[in-house]
Amino acid sequence: EKRTMALIVKNGYHDAVYINAAKIFQGIHTEKPKDRILVRYGDDSLSPTPTFKHEYSQRVSYELAFSALKYQDFLEEILLDSGVYPCHSIPDELTSLLVVMLYDLQHRKFQARDIFYKEEPVAEVQKIEHYLGRYIFKTKLAAALARYRIKHGALSIESSLPETVQKQEQRASALPLCAWINAFKISLEDVFRELKKKGFTRVESVSDLDHYTYCVDEHCHDVLVFPSSLKEELLNLDLFADCKLLLQ
Repeated sequence: EKRTMALIVKNGYHDAVYINAAKIFQGIHTEKPKDRILVRYGDDSLSPTPTFKHEYSQRVSYELAFSALKYQDFLEEILLDSGVYPCHSIPDELTSLLVVMLYDLQHRKFQARDIFYKEEPVAEVQKIEHYLGRYIFKTKLAAALARYRIKHGALSIESSLPETVQKQEQRASALPLCAWINAFKISLEDVFRELKKKGFTRVESVSDLDHYTYCVDEHCHDVLVFPSSLKEELLNLDLFADCKLLLQ
């Protein structure tokens, strides 16, 4: 199951990920002044604590929630401009779920989500997915997105972010990836052997990282450092899927 989840980032998530991301977003979303509130998120005190089956589910739930937070203004404008929001059949308590699922839907260019036969469906997720997936609303959402890009002169939604945020994104994407070795499951030497089998070469320092290489952190010998470009490929390795290496 962990290995399956590591392969579905670009094609949607399990229902549980959307629910947990919505719970997280409910607690961190930006509250607007009362005279400017157009999108209502319900009472934060009613949002239960998220529960996770494993580390990967936790990580992608937080990534989805914080991505929605970063684009909250954009997502709210799209919902309002398209007429998808407000909707009498969707209570305020599900607005956070609506926002995080809309972010993921536009991120995968309004393509249908993969079907996960082994997962337990969540009624609220199914309801929002059906609502957003209706042809009339898909068309309206896509049109609203096009109008937003024209209005802001943006080639992509990323380019519509404030310049300071764009610079932070660029710096973050260039940072090397750090992974802790789970000493309860595997030894340092066994990690080296497994990585060698997968075509990785060990180098001396971060400055030597290039393509399929890694190095040992100079201060923490149970931490490995990889090039930033290898994130998706690393997450699909058995070492990560089995939690023998944990992405920091």
